[in-house]
Amino acid sequence: MPLVSTDAVLGPARAAGLGAPAFNVLHLETAEALVAAAERAEVPLILQISENCVRYHGSLLPLLRATLTLAEASEADVSVHLDHITDAALLREGVSAGVRSVMIDASALPYEENVATTSELTGWCHREQVYVEAELGEVGGKDGVHAPGARTDPEQAFAFVEATGVDALAVAVGSSHAMRERTAVLDKELIRSLRQRLPVPLVLHGSSGVPDGELRAAVGAGMTKINISTHLVSVFTGEVRRTLSESQSLIDSRKYVGPAREAVSREAERLLRMLGAPAS
Repeated sequence: MPLVSTDAVLGPARAAGLGAPAFNVLHLETAEALVAAAERAEVPLILQISENCVRYHGSLLPLLRATLTLAEASEADVSVHLDHITDAALLREGVSAGVRSVMIDASALPYEENVATTSELTGWCHREQVYVEAELGEVGGKDGVHAPGARTDPEQAFAFVEATGVDALAVAVGSSHAMRERTAVLDKELIRSLRQRLPVPLVLHGSSGVPDGELRAAVGAGMTKINISTHLVSVFTGEVRRTLSESQSLIDSRKYVGPAREAVSREAERLLRMLGAPAS
Protein backbone atom coordinates (compact mmCIF):
# COMPACT_ATOMS: atom_id res chain seq x y z
CA MET A 1 0.00 0.00 0.00
CA PRO A 2 1.18 3.61 -0.33
CA LEU A 3 3.54 5.06 2.26
CA VAL A 4 1.52 6.42 5.19
CA SER A 5 2.18 9.67 7.03
CA THR A 6 3.55 9.73 10.56
CA ASP A 7 0.54 11.85 11.52
CA ALA A 8 -1.74 9.04 10.32
CA VAL A 9 0.09 6.69 12.71
CA LEU A 10 0.46 8.94 15.74
CA GLY A 11 -2.90 10.69 15.62
CA PRO A 12 -5.09 7.57 15.93
CA ALA A 13 -2.69 5.96 18.43
CA ARG A 14 -2.83 9.02 20.70
CA ALA A 15 -6.61 9.19 20.47
CA ALA A 16 -6.94 5.48 21.31
CA GLY A 17 -4.34 5.48 24.08
CA LEU A 18 -2.07 3.09 22.18
CA GLY A 19 1.64 3.10 21.60
CA ALA A 20 3.06 3.85 18.17
CA PRO A 21 6.30 1.84 17.84
CA ALA A 22 9.18 3.50 15.98
CA PHE A 23 12.15 1.26 15.22
CA ASN A 24 15.49 2.33 13.79
CA VAL A 25 16.90 1.03 10.51
CA LEU A 26 20.63 0.32 10.46
CA HIS A 27 20.87 -1.50 7.15
CA LEU A 28 18.67 -3.25 4.61
CA GLU A 29 18.35 -6.42 6.70
CA THR A 30 16.84 -4.57 9.64
CA ALA A 31 14.43 -2.71 7.38
CA GLU A 32 13.28 -6.02 5.88
CA ALA A 33 12.92 -7.57 9.33
CA LEU A 34 10.89 -4.67 10.69
CA VAL A 35 8.49 -4.42 7.75
CA ALA A 36 7.84 -8.18 7.92
CA ALA A 37 7.11 -7.85 11.64
CA ALA A 38 4.60 -5.05 11.04
CA GLU A 39 2.81 -7.14 8.43
CA ARG A 40 2.46 -10.10 10.78
CA ALA A 41 1.44 -7.99 13.77
CA GLU A 42 -0.93 -5.81 11.70
CA VAL A 43 0.23 -2.81 13.74
CA PRO A 44 1.38 0.47 12.13
CA LEU A 45 5.14 1.05 12.26
CA ILE A 46 7.42 4.07 11.94
CA LEU A 47 10.78 3.22 10.36
CA GLN A 48 13.52 5.62 11.42
CA ILE A 49 16.88 6.48 9.86
CA SER A 50 19.13 8.49 12.15
CA GLU A 51 21.83 10.98 11.33
CA ASN A 52 24.33 8.59 12.94
CA CYS A 53 23.19 5.84 10.58
CA VAL A 54 23.63 8.14 7.58
CA ARG A 55 27.15 8.96 8.80
CA TYR A 56 27.95 5.23 8.97
CA HIS A 57 26.77 4.60 5.41
CA GLY A 58 28.47 7.72 4.09
CA SER A 59 25.32 9.04 2.43
CA LEU A 60 21.57 9.10 2.91
CA LEU A 61 20.01 8.16 -0.40
CA PRO A 62 20.83 4.44 -0.94
CA LEU A 63 19.45 3.29 2.41
CA LEU A 64 16.59 5.80 2.36
CA ARG A 65 15.45 4.77 -1.10
CA ALA A 66 15.56 1.10 -0.14
CA THR A 67 13.59 1.79 3.04
CA LEU A 68 11.00 3.86 1.20
CA THR A 69 10.62 1.09 -1.38
CA LEU A 70 10.03 -1.53 1.32
CA ALA A 71 7.51 0.70 3.07
CA GLU A 72 5.62 1.49 -0.13
CA ALA A 73 5.46 -2.20 -1.11
CA SER A 74 4.34 -3.40 2.33
CA GLU A 75 0.85 -4.56 3.20
CA ALA A 76 1.29 -2.85 6.58
CA ASP A 77 0.88 0.84 7.41
CA VAL A 78 4.50 2.04 7.42
CA SER A 79 5.87 5.55 7.77
CA VAL A 80 9.51 6.59 7.17
CA HIS A 81 11.05 9.16 9.49
CA LEU A 82 14.45 10.84 9.81
CA ASP A 83 15.67 10.66 13.43
CA HIS A 84 17.88 13.03 15.45
CA ILE A 85 18.70 15.33 12.56
CA THR A 86 21.01 18.21 13.48
CA ASP A 87 22.15 19.03 9.94
CA ALA A 88 19.66 21.23 8.05
CA ALA A 89 21.18 20.24 4.70
CA LEU A 90 20.62 16.55 5.48
CA LEU A 91 17.04 17.29 6.49
CA ARG A 92 16.38 19.05 3.19
CA GLU A 93 18.03 16.23 1.23
CA GLY A 94 15.74 13.70 2.88
CA VAL A 95 12.63 15.75 2.17
CA SER A 96 13.68 16.15 -1.46
CA ALA A 97 14.03 12.35 -1.65
CA GLY A 98 10.49 11.76 -0.40
CA VAL A 99 10.60 11.75 3.42
CA ARG A 100 7.57 13.38 5.00
CA SER A 101 8.51 13.09 8.66
CA VAL A 102 11.61 14.33 10.51
CA MET A 103 12.96 14.88 14.00
CA ILE A 104 14.74 18.21 14.31
CA ASP A 105 17.25 17.78 17.14
CA ALA A 106 18.47 21.09 18.52
CA SER A 107 18.17 19.86 22.12
CA ALA A 108 21.88 20.31 22.90
CA LEU A 109 21.51 24.06 22.32
CA PRO A 110 20.44 26.54 25.01
CA TYR A 111 16.65 26.82 25.23
CA GLU A 112 16.29 30.04 23.22
CA GLU A 113 18.56 28.73 20.46
CA ASN A 114 16.65 25.44 20.41
CA VAL A 115 13.42 27.41 19.97
CA ALA A 116 14.84 29.60 17.19
CA THR A 117 16.43 26.74 15.25
CA THR A 118 13.46 24.42 15.62
CA SER A 119 10.98 27.14 14.71
CA GLU A 120 12.84 28.09 11.53
CA LEU A 121 13.22 24.51 10.31
CA THR A 122 9.65 23.59 11.31
CA GLY A 123 8.32 26.46 9.23
CA TRP A 124 10.24 25.21 6.21
CA CYS A 125 9.10 21.62 6.81
CA HIS A 126 5.46 22.59 7.14
CA ARG A 127 5.63 24.48 3.85
CA GLU A 128 6.83 21.19 2.37
CA GLN A 129 4.02 19.28 4.15
CA VAL A 130 6.48 17.46 6.40
CA TYR A 131 5.60 16.27 9.94
CA VAL A 132 8.02 17.53 12.61
CA GLU A 133 9.16 16.06 15.91
CA ALA A 134 11.55 17.96 18.19
CA GLU A 135 13.17 17.41 21.58
CA LEU A 136 13.08 19.34 24.82
CA GLY A 137 14.71 18.33 28.11
CA GLU A 138 17.61 16.52 26.47
CA VAL A 139 17.32 12.74 26.79
CA GLY A 140 20.58 11.35 28.15
CA GLY A 141 23.11 9.03 26.59
CA LYS A 142 23.38 10.31 23.03
CA ASP A 143 26.73 11.45 21.60
CA GLY A 144 28.33 11.66 25.02
CA VAL A 145 25.47 13.55 26.67
CA HIS A 146 24.61 11.86 29.96
CA ALA A 147 21.75 13.42 31.83
CA PRO A 148 19.77 10.58 33.45
CA GLY A 149 18.19 13.03 35.88
CA ALA A 150 16.90 15.36 33.17
CA ARG A 151 13.16 16.03 33.26
CA THR A 152 10.98 18.11 30.94
CA ASP A 153 8.95 20.85 32.59
CA PRO A 154 5.31 20.79 31.35
CA GLU A 155 4.96 24.58 31.23
CA GLN A 156 8.21 25.04 29.34
CA ALA A 157 7.18 22.23 27.00
CA PHE A 158 3.87 23.97 26.30
CA ALA A 159 5.68 27.23 25.57
CA PHE A 160 8.12 25.38 23.30
CA VAL A 161 5.34 23.75 21.27
CA GLU A 162 3.50 27.07 20.98
CA ALA A 163 6.64 28.91 19.87
CA THR A 164 7.89 26.35 17.36
CA GLY A 165 4.71 24.78 15.97
CA VAL A 166 6.11 21.24 16.13
CA ASP A 167 3.78 18.28 15.65
CA ALA A 168 5.27 15.93 18.27
CA LEU A 169 7.64 16.38 21.20
CA ALA A 170 10.34 14.09 22.61
CA VAL A 171 10.48 14.60 26.36
CA ALA A 172 12.84 13.58 29.17
CA VAL A 173 11.00 11.41 31.71
CA GLY A 174 13.71 9.02 32.92
CA SER A 175 14.95 7.09 29.88
CA SER A 176 18.42 7.28 28.34
CA HIS A 177 19.82 6.40 24.92
CA ALA A 178 21.97 3.33 24.24
CA MET A 179 21.12 1.47 27.45
CA ARG A 180 22.04 -2.23 27.21
CA GLU A 181 19.99 -3.32 30.20
CA ARG A 182 16.26 -2.77 30.50
CA THR A 183 16.25 -1.23 33.97
CA ALA A 184 14.99 2.35 33.54
CA VAL A 185 12.10 3.55 35.70
CA LEU A 186 10.01 6.28 34.13
CA ASP A 187 8.28 9.21 35.78
CA LYS A 188 4.67 8.29 35.02
CA GLU A 189 3.22 11.26 36.89
CA LEU A 190 5.28 13.60 34.73
CA ILE A 191 4.08 11.78 31.62
CA ARG A 192 0.47 12.31 32.74
CA SER A 193 1.14 15.99 33.36
CA LEU A 194 2.77 16.42 29.95
CA ARG A 195 -0.07 14.56 28.23
CA GLN A 196 -2.65 16.81 29.87
CA ARG A 197 -0.75 20.01 29.10
CA LEU A 198 0.43 19.42 25.54
CA PRO A 199 -1.72 19.28 22.39
CA VAL A 200 0.79 17.07 20.51
CA PRO A 201 1.88 13.42 20.84
CA LEU A 202 4.64 12.65 23.34
CA VAL A 203 7.72 10.74 22.19
CA LEU A 204 9.83 8.45 24.37
CA HIS A 205 13.46 8.21 23.26
CA GLY A 206 15.83 5.71 24.83
CA SER A 207 13.09 3.08 25.15
CA SER A 208 15.54 0.18 24.75
CA GLY A 209 16.48 0.56 28.41
CA VAL A 210 12.85 0.44 29.58
CA PRO A 211 11.32 -2.93 30.57
CA ASP A 212 8.02 -4.10 29.12
CA GLY A 213 5.94 -3.19 32.16
CA GLU A 214 7.31 0.33 32.26
CA LEU A 215 6.69 0.79 28.54
CA ARG A 216 3.07 -0.32 28.92
CA ALA A 217 2.67 1.98 31.93
CA ALA A 218 4.16 4.87 29.96
CA VAL A 219 1.67 4.34 27.15
CA GLY A 220 -1.13 4.15 29.71
CA ALA A 221 0.05 7.43 31.22
CA GLY A 222 -0.01 9.21 27.85
CA MET A 223 3.16 8.43 25.90
CA THR A 224 2.50 7.73 22.22
CA LYS A 225 5.61 7.30 20.03
CA ILE A 226 8.00 4.70 21.44
CA ASN A 227 11.49 4.73 19.90
CA ILE A 228 13.50 1.50 20.11
CA SER A 229 16.91 0.88 18.55
CA THR A 230 19.64 -0.50 20.84
CA HIS A 231 17.51 -3.40 22.08
CA LEU A 232 16.88 -4.67 18.56
CA VAL A 233 20.53 -4.11 17.62
CA SER A 234 21.46 -6.31 20.58
CA VAL A 235 19.09 -9.03 19.37
CA PHE A 236 20.68 -8.92 15.90
CA THR A 237 24.26 -9.07 17.21
CA GLY A 238 23.46 -11.76 19.76
CA GLU A 239 22.05 -14.02 17.06
CA VAL A 240 25.07 -13.45 14.82
CA ARG A 241 27.36 -14.43 17.71
CA ARG A 242 25.29 -17.52 18.49
CA THR A 243 25.24 -18.71 14.88
CA LEU A 244 28.97 -18.19 14.37
CA SER A 245 29.86 -19.88 17.64
CA GLU A 246 27.89 -22.95 16.59
CA SER A 247 29.25 -23.02 13.02
CA GLN A 248 32.70 -21.49 13.06
CA SER A 249 33.41 -22.64 9.50
CA LEU A 250 30.74 -20.32 8.04
CA ILE A 251 32.03 -17.82 5.49
CA ASP A 252 28.80 -16.89 3.66
CA SER A 253 27.47 -13.85 5.53
CA ARG A 254 23.92 -14.70 4.49
CA LYS A 255 24.13 -17.80 6.68
CA TYR A 256 24.52 -15.74 9.85
CA VAL A 257 22.90 -12.44 8.86
CA GLY A 258 19.72 -14.25 7.79
CA PRO A 259 19.05 -15.80 11.23
CA ALA A 260 19.82 -12.44 12.84
CA ARG A 261 17.28 -10.75 10.59
CA GLU A 262 14.67 -13.33 11.60
CA ALA A 263 15.46 -12.88 15.31
CA VAL A 264 14.99 -9.12 15.03
CA SER A 265 11.73 -9.62 13.16
CA ARG A 266 10.34 -11.91 15.87
CA GLU A 267 11.25 -9.50 18.67
CA ALA A 268 9.95 -6.52 16.72
CA GLU A 269 6.64 -8.32 16.19
CA ARG A 270 6.39 -8.99 19.92
CA LEU A 271 7.03 -5.33 20.73
CA LEU A 272 4.56 -4.16 18.08
CA ARG A 273 1.81 -6.31 19.54
CA MET A 274 2.64 -5.28 23.12
CA LEU A 275 2.68 -1.55 22.40
CA GLY A 276 0.36 -0.97 19.47
CA ALA A 277 -2.40 -3.55 19.55
CA PRO A 278 -5.70 -2.82 21.35
CA ALA A 279 -6.27 -4.83 24.53
CA SER A 280 -8.33 -7.93 23.80
